[in-house]
Amino acid sequence: MTPALLSLTALLTASALAAPTAGATPRNDRPAGASAAGTTADGVPAGWEKVDGDDLEHLSGASGGQQSPSASGRSASALADETSKVAIKSMRNGKFTATEMNYAAPDTGVLRARSTDVTGAWEGFAFEWDEATRTFAMKSLANNLYVAVEKNFTGHTKNALRARSATAGGWERFELYQNTDLNLYAIRSTLNGLFVAMENSYTGSLQYTLRARSTDVTGSWEEFDLYGIDG
Repeated sequence: MTPALLSLTALLTASALAAPTAGATPRNDRPAGASAAGTTADGVPAGWEKVDGDDLEHLSGASGGQQSPSASGRSASALADETSKVAIKSMRNGKFTATEMNYAAPDTGVLRARSTDVTGAWEGFAFEWDEATRTFAMKSLANNLYVAVEKNFTGHTKNALRARSATAGGWERFELYQNTDLNLYAIRSTLNGLFVAMENSYTGSLQYTLRARSTDVTGSWEEFDLYGIDG
């Protein structure tokens, strides 16, 4: 697999970004489940392959390409038991995902692709590989909590991603896929078996929310670029 990660020079320092004011009621971005390319027999989207623990060097740039200073000198075998710190950029709107620390309950910690740059810990996530389940957990560097899929939420927030869990269980487990031709990634929740999409057409304070709601990778809604970060 060809590494697709670039190093960022932004330091992971606390951000003072405030939550935006509420606006109009969100609406669906595009119909969930509309398939553009189809899937393989095992449910993997055509053209995509699963990233596992042996591929963690691609998340931190330790195997060729441009690598962040924090990844220098570490072997691929050692990385399988370590954490890769990344920033997640939506290909739909070209913005980085942030943890909304200042949002009021029940939306506290919701993930939104709304930052033009990596300004601090708000845009940082630790990807942790679990060999037993062969899945990843994502921990927000902003609040040190794991990202969960809110399966029990209703309406436009159903299956929203929120950094709110102290431990990583079934609600906090994800599979990571890479398309080596596009050098892009897709994220699938193991809780509901759906891919994470960025809700570009939502309005108000939940615009650009990340939700596990797509049965396939239909395009830029479900496509992300990952950047290795220092810290």
